[in-house]
Amino acid sequence: MSPTDLAVQEQQASGKAHRVVNDFSIQIATINGSGSQTANMVLLRSILLMGVPVSGKNMFPSNIAGLPTWYTIRASKRHYIARKKEVDFLVAMNPETAKEDVLTLDPGSAVVYDEALKLNTLRNDLVFYPVPFDALVKPVCPDAKLRRLVRNMIYPGVIAKLLGIDPVLMEKALAKQLGKKAKAVILNAAALKAGYDYAEATFTKQDPFVIETMNETAGKILIEGNAAAAIGCMMAGVTVVAWYPITPSSSLCESLIAYMKKYRVDKETGKATFAIVQAEDEIASLGMVIGASWAGARSMTATAGPGISLMGEFAGLAYYAETPAVIFNVQRVGPSTGLPTRTAQGDLIQAAFLSHGDTKHIMLIPCSVEECYTMAQEAFDIAEQFQTPVFIMMDLDLGMNNWMSDAFTYPTLPINRGKLLTAEKLKELGDGWGRYKDVDGDGIPYRTVPGDGMPSYFTRGSGHNAKGQYSERPDDYVENMDRLTRKFDTARTFIPKPVVQTNPNAKIGFIAFGTTHFALEESRDQLREETKVETSYFRVRAYPFNDEISAFIDAHERVYIVEQNRDAQMLQLMKLELTPDRQKKLRSVLHYNGLPIDARSITDAVLALEGFEVAKKTTARVSAGTAGGE
Repeated sequence: MSPTDLAVQEQQASGKAHRVVNDFSIQIATINGSGSQTANMVLLRSILLMGVPVSGKNMFPSNIAGLPTWYTIRASKRHYIARKKEVDFLVAMNPETAKEDVLTLDPGSAVVYDEALKLNTLRNDLVFYPVPFDALVKPVCPDAKLRRLVRNMIYPGVIAKLLGIDPVLMEKALAKQLGKKAKAVILNAAALKAGYDYAEATFTKQDPFVIETMNETAGKILIEGNAAAAIGCMMAGVTVVAWYPITPSSSLCESLIAYMKKYRVDKETGKATFAIVQAEDEIASLGMVIGASWAGARSMTATAGPGISLMGEFAGLAYYAETPAVIFNVQRVGPSTGLPTRTAQGDLIQAAFLSHGDTKHIMLIPCSVEECYTMAQEAFDIAEQFQTPVFIMMDLDLGMNNWMSDAFTYPTLPINRGKLLTAEKLKELGDGWGRYKDVDGDGIPYRTVPGDGMPSYFTRGSGHNAKGQYSERPDDYVENMDRLTRKFDTARTFIPKPVVQTNPNAKIGFIAFGTTHFALEESRDQLREETKVETSYFRVRAYPFNDEISAFIDAHERVYIVEQNRDAQMLQLMKLELTPDRQKKLRSVLHYNGLPIDARSITDAVLALEGFEVAKKTTARVSAGTAGGE
């Protein structure tokens, strides 16, 4: 008998040999379309109600129903909410994947499974809890057609008993999830109780995993990034939305439709004060946004990588004609159709230079649902201030998964519509005004909107001079393009600033962005606690960069840029602006398998480059030097 087997047997015998409290992951393997989402959310919310920091990540197939799906819940007393690489507690409900799911577990893990699968024959170093789901659901749900859905509510009850989750809080979470559907609440509550009672009567606690009450989640909410962004758009005063459905951005506009119908309808007339249009494709949607924006409306669209590809020509029009537009890009795995329901950060270069010719776009990069909310509001101000498209670069992990968050604050700053020409300003400028004339040296001209009483002009995507008149004169073109560059440079001081955590004892610096933030924060703790490696951290929140990034690189011997794509796209953007000496300090940690990046992969990759021996294989790829390749 191996030492590992012996340790597991001793643990199983005592049940208390090594308690793991509020620090483990639960993976639930089911079938897409089986109704497991409600059960998973009840379990997630119950842990939150216990006061324990929690996160939930859904990995689902790109078909409607029938294929395997996994939902991972992480409880962390240290507030870690990135994906945990290891699975500690498995719920195996899918016969197709059950064997593989069990064989990939670390020794000592626990498994709740459908008794008919007989998974306990596969290994002797795990803790198994067989449950007769079909037998338990029959008396709860006489309707055979509903049993397939209600059956899934049994496993949260089983887990609640095994982990020590208060059943009263489970019922509270169920009521929150199902809302006013009284019959559904009663039926599912009975299934919860059946699972809890069965576990109480049948199982002796053998695994070490426990949920104990904390007080770390008071006032916290659970919300998807797409819903948070939708609320931010409404708060920003959006009135026109044009979109075409595409995973993983669809729920952003769907959420916005629901919010606007509730909060943006005239109370006296009952009429909507907004227009939300499902266009025939992504090309048309951005065209509608540009037209509405030119007419003075705050307008937006939301899409994913394939839609961004289609929007190239209109993005160039908005850039060159200088018309505001807000474009949400909820990134997924490409190229082509790629993996539509997996996450990535692979559209940075595409969005930054979208369109033909010399084009540069502003990008905002939120890392959390709070920033989805606040940056949505900032994006409309920035788009109007700089009269240009602004891309908000989210990803599937952020957009479609549930994240724990503080309640959002109501906006207090006034809306900034930028340089809208007024009668007073026109009088001051006199003959010096031209639609595309830089009168302040910041590259930003004054604009007008139809019907505001100010001078009108032709808006064109072809060559034009400072007055908006058609021109193919070389000097007019050069002057216009140089002014657009000045405007882009001006934006460096107005876009969201980076978050910088400098450690004076650190020789190593990290640069990351978006949802990579959470795994990196945890990785920095691992590096410090396991190997005493101290690090600093620079989180990019927007493009173009400002001077702080150069200062950060100068302060460190080596800088690791961590990103979720194959081609080191953030590093490539930095190389366009950094000196050769600074480029030599850069290293890449790249993660692009479609799963949200985890801390252990970052830690192992960095330790390998730093010359430490790494025990476990990492899923991240590492590279050194300025090339960003192997």
